Amino acid sequence: MSIADLTVTEADSVDASLHDERVAPDLILLDVLLRGLNGIEGIELLKRKWPQTPIVMVSSDAAAETVSHAMARGATAFVSKEKPADAILAVVNRLIFQANASDELAPRASREQVNEARLTPRQLEVLDLMCQGLTNKAIGRKLELSENTVRWHVQGILSFLHVSNRSEAGFAARSQGLIR
Repeated sequence: MSIADLTVTEADSVDASLHDERVAPDLILLDVLLRGLNGIEGIELLKRKWPQTPIVMVSSDAAAETVSHAMARGATAFVSKEKPADAILAVVNRLIFQANASDELAPRASREQVNEARLTPRQLEVLDLMCQGLTNKAIGRKLELSENTVRWHVQGILSFLHVSNRSEAGFAARSQGLIR
């Protein structure tokens, strides 16, 4: 499945989406600012109704605290509205592909294994190079990615690890056994 195969359904609030009786969506794009319950507060309710559905939080407020709250509540990814459309679509496409391949994944037992499973192989590559001290530009050259894509991966890694900079990310990743 790709983005071209998706059916898009809109809801103007978390409450409206919860009352939608259609089958579970493949992906939820959720804004922070919504009518009624805000998106961050609504993540838990949406996860309860559709536990296997990835939720991408989308917001113009990409402050570390906002990202951290969204990820802590169960968002799968966070994307700033300031990102170019192709970067947002890349996140959607990646998560759709992962969701369709999820049947091949074995169940995870420990918290460390669950955390590791939430970082994609590409994010783990970026994390490793980041911890080696490479800049976004150097990581992009090495992995043949645009600097914007690397920046997006770095933002996702920082959010996932609940840290605010690269050195904290290195420490947290080593502590959790994500890298050596």
